[in-house]
Amino acid sequence: MSLILQIETATASCSVALANEGKLLAVKEINARNIHAEVITLFIDELIQQANITYIDLDAIAVSCGPGSYTGLRIGVSTAKGLCFALDKPLIAIDTLEAMAAGVLDSKAFEPGAEMLLCPMIDARRMEVFTAIFNRHGEKIKPTAAEIIDENSFAGLLETNRILFFGDGAEKCGVVLDKHPNALFLAGFVNSAAYLTQKAFEKFTDKNFEDVGYFEPYYLKDFVAGKKAV
Repeated sequence: MSLILQIETATASCSVALANEGKLLAVKEINARNIHAEVITLFIDELIQQANITYIDLDAIAVSCGPGSYTGLRIGVSTAKGLCFALDKPLIAIDTLEAMAAGVLDSKAFEPGAEMLLCPMIDARRMEVFTAIFNRHGEKIKPTAAEIIDENSFAGLLETNRILFFGDGAEKCGVVLDKHPNALFLAGFVNSAAYLTQKAFEKFTDKNFEDVGYFEPYYLKDFVAGKKAV
């Protein structure tokens, strides 16, 4: 058994899922900004009740660890760590962009064997995104970075590769790259805790766990507080 509770709050999506042996059992989620703190524990409770199990039946807690929203990551990781401490369960951390790529690869949006690269994008405000490049096997071939998007972004890769852009940061990329013949855009992509399933199961099987006491999200950038409107 590997009954894993999965938490995704790195993006606008507040999502929790339950999986066993690498198979998704149930998911509960909402795509809305600034709502994570209000609903995350309610969603978890509802999912546990829906599955007719107790918290102690869980074998591990997996959490999307970034990059992404500073506030969202703090909420998700704090919730996951709290559960791990209370239940004495292991913590599994999953790279958010890697999980997004896995979600597209498992979906009908991606044709098996398609010769293209994947570029998940998370909005980092203005013309900046958190992003990385993956091949069609889900392997990261360009490291995670905070990129400012302009007409020269990904120029070298786009010369010889089709690239599928997706995520809530892809819209701003589309403004400057949509006329490139090798730039493809997947509309309507919404991040989900369901996309953590396979990676979480692999890490559980390998006992690749985090130190609950010291683990921190991968923020990528320092938090900058905005001024409150008067």
